[in-house]
Amino acid sequence: MEVDEENPPSSTPVEASSLVDDGQTVVPAVNSTAIQPIPPIIPPVIPPPVVPPVAPPIVPAMAPIPTLPTPPVLRPLAPLPIRPPIPRPPVPQNGEMRTSDSDSDDDSDPGRTAPGSTQEYEISEESRQVRERQEKAMLELMMKRRASALAVPTNDMAVRARLRRLGEPITLFGEREMERRDRLRMLMAKLDAEGQLEKLMKAHEEEEAAASATGEEAEEEMLQYPFYTEGSKALLDARIDIAKYSIVRAATRLQRAQRKRDDPDEDVDAEMDWALKQAGSLALDCSEIGDDRPLSGCSLSRDGKFLATCSLTGVAKLWSMPKVQKVSTLKGHTERLTDVKFSPTDNLIATGSADRTARLWNTEGFHLKTFEGHLDRLARIAFHPSGKYLGTTSFDKTWRLWDIDTGVELLLQEGQSRSVYGIDFHQDGSLAASCGLDSLVRVWDLRTGRSILALEGHVKPVLGLSFSANGYYLASGGEDNTCRIWDLRKKKSVYMIPAHSNLISQVKFEPQEGYFLITASYDMTAKIWSARDFKPVKTLSGHEAKVTSLDVAGDGNCVATVSHDRTIKLWCSNNSEQDHAMDVD
Repeated sequence: MEVDEENPPSSTPVEASSLVDDGQTVVPAVNSTAIQPIPPIIPPVIPPPVVPPVAPPIVPAMAPIPTLPTPPVLRPLAPLPIRPPIPRPPVPQNGEMRTSDSDSDDDSDPGRTAPGSTQEYEISEESRQVRERQEKAMLELMMKRRASALAVPTNDMAVRARLRRLGEPITLFGEREMERRDRLRMLMAKLDAEGQLEKLMKAHEEEEAAASATGEEAEEEMLQYPFYTEGSKALLDARIDIAKYSIVRAATRLQRAQRKRDDPDEDVDAEMDWALKQAGSLALDCSEIGDDRPLSGCSLSRDGKFLATCSLTGVAKLWSMPKVQKVSTLKGHTERLTDVKFSPTDNLIATGSADRTARLWNTEGFHLKTFEGHLDRLARIAFHPSGKYLGTTSFDKTWRLWDIDTGVELLLQEGQSRSVYGIDFHQDGSLAASCGLDSLVRVWDLRTGRSILALEGHVKPVLGLSFSANGYYLASGGEDNTCRIWDLRKKKSVYMIPAHSNLISQVKFEPQEGYFLITASYDMTAKIWSARDFKPVKTLSGHEAKVTSLDVAGDGNCVATVSHDRTIKLWCSNNSEQDHAMDVD
């Protein structure tokens, strides 16, 4: 009775199946319901030999499920559910191709046809096209690998030359340099793959021959037009002489500055205040018509006894001071004069002209030498502090250094990208500064010939330069209406003075101590600025046209200006002692 309650006779096949899946052992009774016939899909199960039924032990409700293998079943189990048929794609009709890419192991697929049919041929054509694309891609990959291993020139001109030698167009429409280089690389790889090595070798030989010929031509060009040239013996001697001169001058200047600093009797501030007071008292003392055409330059002699002026007529004139009376006329240039300068050591006068020459004169008006070599009109000229050399700037983008005694051109210096306009020499004689229409100021070491500083700050052409007597200030003025003060120790601009309402044509430091600075402008005025803080001290107004040039006497008590109004104006301080001294002279 316990067995019958455990396994009732009304159990359905599904329940039996669930019991079997749970791993429990089921033993039916002898008088149970007849087993249903097994469907034909499942093979018949051979019944085991009949053994007397054994009642299973009663398992407690909370006992764990045994993991031992189940004992053999005495009777056939209930049939499994019928497996539904597997859906298959419809059979293609009228030569349609199959779109399924699945692989089946069933050889009885009715969708497959025998080899040689239309469907098999179309599938093979598609496979062949795929295979061809794969082979083409592999060939392209191998070609790229081969091309990457080839050495191709990086210079575009060499790439064009090699393409020309290979019989290919040197450029295609819209092709850039890198694209042209890639095209040459692929072409060389293709020729290498096709085995046309002879053509490649021939092209290489021609290229090497052309390169060697080009190298020889380049060497010849370098010999004819070198960028760095070997200086002459005269230039070497001049550099040695400048170095010796500058060492002595620099030592003297430093000793003087040290004495002023350490000596309690020296009061630099008091001296500067006195100099600025003298400059503030400058007033118009004399005005004289200098020429029939506008004046372009002026210069005072080292002793202050003579004044030289030049004009657009091509004639320079010499005037006695302080009454501004004409002494002599310097004629010889064929074009307008652009600048005139007195020698700092001798009574010699140099003039620069638009006829591309500079000339040397004495105070009697006799012509001594002509300096020829510039390819365009001259702008400004300046004497070296030693008085042995003359510097000239020109619109041919160069400035040159000349020997006063021999008239030989010692140095042709390039470096400015546009016309060179202004030039000035350091008080020690070791440095030269040049400026031009490229808005740049360059400082050159005359002892080595190198450009040691390139001072950028002006936004328009720079026209005037002046070194201070203290040795480290450099003033520059230009078409941006500003004057900049450069500190050579810091290598930068330390002051920017919005000096005038028009371009600045000339700047000049007081030559003895550099206590003040004077600027001339096309706004018809000249202004004096303190060298202590670069504040305005005095405005010299009186000209009726553009002020083109100025110069300061050695003691700073006299300033001369010239203008396009054709007048020379002399500005002197209101000092009775100075006036008395000038009357005695």
